[in-house]
Amino acid sequence: MTLAEQYVAFMTILRKEIRRYLRIWPQTLLPSAITMSLYFVIFGSLIGSRIGEMGGFTYMQFVVPGLIMMAIVTNSYSNVVSSFFGSKFNHSVEELLVSPVPHYVILMGYVVGGVTRGLFVALVVTLVSLFFTRLHIHSYLVVILVVLMTSTLFALAGFINAVFANSFDDISIIPTFVLTPLIYLGGVFYSMDLLPDFWAGVSRLNPLVYVVNAFRYGVLGVSDVSLGFALGMIGFFTVLAFVYSMHLLGSGKRLRQ
Repeated sequence: MTLAEQYVAFMTILRKEIRRYLRIWPQTLLPSAITMSLYFVIFGSLIGSRIGEMGGFTYMQFVVPGLIMMAIVTNSYSNVVSSFFGSKFNHSVEELLVSPVPHYVILMGYVVGGVTRGLFVALVVTLVSLFFTRLHIHSYLVVILVVLMTSTLFALAGFINAVFANSFDDISIIPTFVLTPLIYLGGVFYSMDLLPDFWAGVSRLNPLVYVVNAFRYGVLGVSDVSLGFALGMIGFFTVLAFVYSMHLLGSGKRLRQ
């Protein structure tokens, strides 16, 4: 295929993905705004007023970056896992695999679709957060970079989950038993400085630690880990997920039935 034809194929998949979640926006975009509002009220206003400051900021300001990243992670992931598994379930993905469209074009069409949903949700949650606190962005470049890298990483993770899933029940196992614990243990609601040395070391195995702290640095200018190291780890996990996703598409073992 020529580059022009690849671009047409990519945009076709991307438009389909965007229209899919915009068509049912009360189910895809609105729940995040409602859920995050509850977090802001409960953890930020009610509990946060008793906790006081953390990392030199009010507790509300401290948790807002983590909550925004939580919304980005869950939505980027869920968009790709549900969409690609649906294509696999109704066998429409087989038509893509036998077409001359390169595998990386197929993959990026789904992934960028998940990224756009993550960006939409990030904007909605950020606007909601402004009703509860004031945000002074420390580095717009870091904020944009972390959002794009994180949404790409978890869109790829959603794709991998969709490939291995055998039923619609399977696509909820990873978010429930893996993704949710990683989010809550990733420093969204606390600073790693509060942990004993052993558990702080264990936490560094959690990719969400680097995601949350890198984004918190972009918003507040503080982080429990080095910014360069955090970005490097996010990039490492993203490349790893991309390579493995391309391998799964190339083998087609779990895609062709």
